[in-house]
Amino acid sequence: MTFHDQVIAILPKLRVQALSLTRNRAAAEDLVQDAVCNALAAQNSFIPGTNFSAWMHRILRNRFISDLRKRRETTDIDDVPASSFASPATHEDNLALKDLSMALSRLPSDQREALVMVVIQGMSYEELAEATDCAVGTAKSRVFRARRQLEAWMSGDLPANDKLRVKVKALRDAMDARSRAGRPCDDLMLS
Repeated sequence: MTFHDQVIAILPKLRVQALSLTRNRAAAEDLVQDAVCNALAAQNSFIPGTNFSAWMHRILRNRFISDLRKRRETTDIDDVPASSFASPATHEDNLALKDLSMALSRLPSDQREALVMVVIQGMSYEELAEATDCAVGTAKSRVFRARRQLEAWMSGDLPANDKLRVKVKALRDAMDARSRAGRPCDDLMLS
């Protein structure tokens, strides 16, 4: 397979990674285009027989970081068209996708990127580690923590020390105590 054939074959995976990094379809397309231009300019530095996929993902990631340093701005997940997440679905599916989108946007960027690369793109932990320039154990840990956090957010299981949960519990306890004492609960406020 020629260098150009490999570039063309990896474009869909680069688009997915770029979208997970930028969270904006137009910015993702620009990022992929810039990364491909960089790769074509540096094709003589690629050593045939090595991991082309990891090489391209590293170029894309480095280009993203360079662009981010230049602009120092972020993009909100709401800028991504809903059509990029799912095809037409039921109301419950739309709500679940919205919840998942919000939960994904709350993850730290390294965990979100690792999760997308492993779960959606099907990369191995070794490829992820090479593409993100970290140890394999770190790559596994990022994916594990992202999965665990998403599961907690999606199932409603929050840690006992979660600030909102603590405030809600305190308010409920105060309301119960007042109603048992026969006093009104109108003046209770979350602080």
